Amino acid sequence: MPTLPETKSRLRLRALTLWLLASLSAIMATLLVAEARTSRLQAHEFSRYADTLTFSVGPGPSNSLIFPKHGPFDTRLGYTQLPALQERLSRHDFIVERQARFSPALLDYTQRGFFPPYPEKTRAGLTISECRGEPLYRFHHPQRHYPHFDAIPPLVLQALLFIENRELLDDTHPFTNPAVDWPRFAKAAMTQVGKALDVQEQAAGGSTLATQVEKYRHSPHGLTVSAMEKLRQMVSASVRSYRQGPETLQARRDVALDYLNSVPLSAAPGYGEVHGIGDGLWVWFGSDFDTVNQLLEPAFNRNSSLAEQGLALRQVVSLMIAQRRPSYYLSSGRQALGRLTDSYLRLLAQAEVIDPALRDAALEQTLTFRHFAQDPALTRIDSSKGVQTARSRLGSLLGLSFYDLDRLDLSASTTLNGELQQQVTDYLQRLADPDFADEIGLFGERLLSPEKTHEVRYSFTLLERSDDGFRVRVQTDNTGQPFDINEGSKLELGSTAKLRVLATYLEVIAELHQRYAAKPVEDLRQIAVDRQDTLSRWVLDTLITTPDIPLTTLLEAAMERRYSASPHEAFFTGGGRHTFSNFRREDNGRHPTLNEALRESINLPFVRLLRDLVRYSTYQNVNRAQLLEDDQDPRRMEYLRRFADREGRVFLLRFWRKYQDKDNSERLAIFLDGLRTTQVRLAAVHRYLMPDADREEFATFLRQRLPQERLGDKRIDELYRSYGPGAFDLSDQGYIARVHPLELWLLGYLLEHPEADFQEAANASLDERQEVYGWLFRTRHRSARDVRIRTMLEVEAFLDIQQRWERLGYPFEHLVPSLATAVGSSGDRPAALAELMGIILNDGIRLPTLRIDSLHFAEDTPYDTRFVHDVPRGSRAMAPEVAQVLRDALSQVVDGGTARRLQGSFTLEDGTPLTLGGKTGTGDNRIETVTRSGHVIDSRARNRTATFVFYLGEDHFGTLTAYVAGSQSDNFRFTSALPVQVLKGMEPILRPYLQPGRHSLCQPPLPATQLAGR
Repeated sequence: MPTLPETKSRLRLRALTLWLLASLSAIMATLLVAEARTSRLQAHEFSRYADTLTFSVGPGPSNSLIFPKHGPFDTRLGYTQLPALQERLSRHDFIVERQARFSPALLDYTQRGFFPPYPEKTRAGLTISECRGEPLYRFHHPQRHYPHFDAIPPLVLQALLFIENRELLDDTHPFTNPAVDWPRFAKAAMTQVGKALDVQEQAAGGSTLATQVEKYRHSPHGLTVSAMEKLRQMVSASVRSYRQGPETLQARRDVALDYLNSVPLSAAPGYGEVHGIGDGLWVWFGSDFDTVNQLLEPAFNRNSSLAEQGLALRQVVSLMIAQRRPSYYLSSGRQALGRLTDSYLRLLAQAEVIDPALRDAALEQTLTFRHFAQDPALTRIDSSKGVQTARSRLGSLLGLSFYDLDRLDLSASTTLNGELQQQVTDYLQRLADPDFADEIGLFGERLLSPEKTHEVRYSFTLLERSDDGFRVRVQTDNTGQPFDINEGSKLELGSTAKLRVLATYLEVIAELHQRYAAKPVEDLRQIAVDRQDTLSRWVLDTLITTPDIPLTTLLEAAMERRYSASPHEAFFTGGGRHTFSNFRREDNGRHPTLNEALRESINLPFVRLLRDLVRYSTYQNVNRAQLLEDDQDPRRMEYLRRFADREGRVFLLRFWRKYQDKDNSERLAIFLDGLRTTQVRLAAVHRYLMPDADREEFATFLRQRLPQERLGDKRIDELYRSYGPGAFDLSDQGYIARVHPLELWLLGYLLEHPEADFQEAANASLDERQEVYGWLFRTRHRSARDVRIRTMLEVEAFLDIQQRWERLGYPFEHLVPSLATAVGSSGDRPAALAELMGIILNDGIRLPTLRIDSLHFAEDTPYDTRFVHDVPRGSRAMAPEVAQVLRDALSQVVDGGTARRLQGSFTLEDGTPLTLGGKTGTGDNRIETVTRSGHVIDSRARNRTATFVFYLGEDHFGTLTAYVAGSQSDNFRFTSALPVQVLKGMEPILRPYLQPGRHSLCQPPLPATQLAGR
């Protein structure tokens, strides 16, 4: 047992120990308080750590980069979407030229969920430059902002700090961490505990401006949903604040500036998301940002009334308060916002931030919100065709709306020449002026009259051939509308279709030469050719006569073959008998060569040439040809079953490719757009595809697809009843609709099974494949069988021809199975015709048509990514000999044919004529009602078109189209002479860009002094 002195000694030791611990605690507390007040220690550590969180940009795609997965600003600027956009762009032949790389420390930091520290953009948006690097389009969001800290009126800054973060800019402590306000944080922590214990209802906010900025920029949905999310915001804000070093005054100023420029203020009708005080003032109150700032700046507001200053202050303070619950306060909670604003105005006066007079003036004012129905907050967008074309192409490329596209952090470059684009646009617009049109020479027979110049719309495309593609240098029109005739239309462009027919014809001749040229003459004599396959017969006879004939010589001879221009023959095509006419009656008795027929655009030779191509396609497949032979051969039924299964599967796969990767509405639209519409055909299709549709749905469908026809209830009832389920089998339905029955069946199957794959469709179609061909041999009358066989063989032949046209850029998935396709009934697009001309000019090599050169996302950020076009290998679309012969033939159209008025109009600076070529076409598109005998009893105009597809020299080509829409087109008689004359008038504009010695149309034009000598 310890003695008394020992006990006293122990007590004394314990007391000393407690005193020491208390002293140490006091010292630690003092140090913590000092650190909380000065942030000196954390400033040193955070700044040292922040120095390691770097990134660099290197060539090719990065493997050390983490894109954000959430955050309103990261989403709006496109950072979260970059992986998906990168994958999408790779499918369109873009590659990553360079991309950001994270340092190991930054990679680790972001993997832990923190937000990368870098100078973030409070203002970004889409920038598009033209091919010379000049800006073509710029969109900034937000549109109104403070460019730097000193631009903020002191009163605005003081009001912000008083409401949100009073000690933020205290310069007595240079190392302060703006992410943490310790007294405020402690109060918020205590109230959170109180709320958890149900001793108080509301928890005080502990967020500083720095953490608020992190929250609304990068946290999921811009919210703090947990304590861990708050910690992430605080750590991220702290590291960001020390990015420039231990002293943070500049970083704190940046926080205030960024907050004022980017604070979310809900979304407004017709405008979208609102960010920043500047846009908030204009959108919600209709106030001019600069005017409000002047009213709150003593140096500029001396001539303004106190009431004006009070209203300006009230608007600013209201928006600073509204950010707490913007969707509520700026719509249904406006009265509550007004009361809260009054309270803060009084508090600002008590704190001597504002004087009593300004307080009273502000309290007397009433906020007047914009009436969006009467005064919409519209954003002015450049409506020039070049800008519309570039934005449309970008939106399509990225799969984004214009709204989302404009708000990306993106710089893109186009192939357009902005200066030339504007010059051509101005020229086309001036054509509406009768005096200018007269000067250009647009009046006369087959042209215009002065009172009609303003009704004609023109579209123009000019492309340049380069090593990596066909670059669009000009794409414009004079419509002033977003719709693009060049790319967005399906027009009957008349005789331009003859160029496609002729290209297919020469391809077939080249194909036959390749097949037979190496064979001995005796073998050639033994080859059996059906008498209707005149193309194979002609090539074989020529090779027998001239065994060593080169391909070019054979093609030139093929262009000298003669075809009758007589209109006095009825053609069985499209399921019936049709006749065709020439544009000029004096051509009716001629028997021109194909060169002459192309040069003078005579119709009937090309109708007959297309018939030869249909027969060639039919008789290349012996199985198809045998259907028209011996009707009594007992082996034909077994053959027919094998034929039906094999052929049916081939066609089913072809139709499958046509509709795959599309939703049901797109599938139906593609099918109907390729249908030559009549009441009966539409009724048969609708009742087959939608057998459960009621009579009203059926009537609505017919009236929408046939707006020009008067469909009474009696006729609709008759159609609904006559073509209902069970009235006809699949083959008859296909025959009635003039489509391949298997296409009709597949579309119906996909409408019911939209997610089915091809094998499922093939397995489900076994019976239908037999049925489609089996019915041909069940009817008693051979003539009836033959009619249907010919119809279906023609449909199948046009499927083959469509594939040939598609290789040459034809933009649609269906050709009208009729010889009328030779004169344009299947439609076309000017841009697609231009691509065909590019293939011809490029010796048969098809290159991609380029409109966007590069895309640079998130420049100067950790997500910096630049995409450029992958240099592609061109695909051989036609033999070079075919391309050469076509170029020569097209030059004759200018030298002495339908485009002869262009002859000699384009010359080089030394006076040498520029080599020109092209094809003209006129489309008079109508809805006609005919009797069974073929007499037209009603004809209504839909539109009139005239197109010239051309090449200018060795590297430039394009199209020019004149267009009149609607019933007013019935008052016009212009032909393709009109676009030819318009192009001729454009020569002074284009001449400086087409001179030799220019590497690219994107170089500046040659000076006028160099051209004057010509």
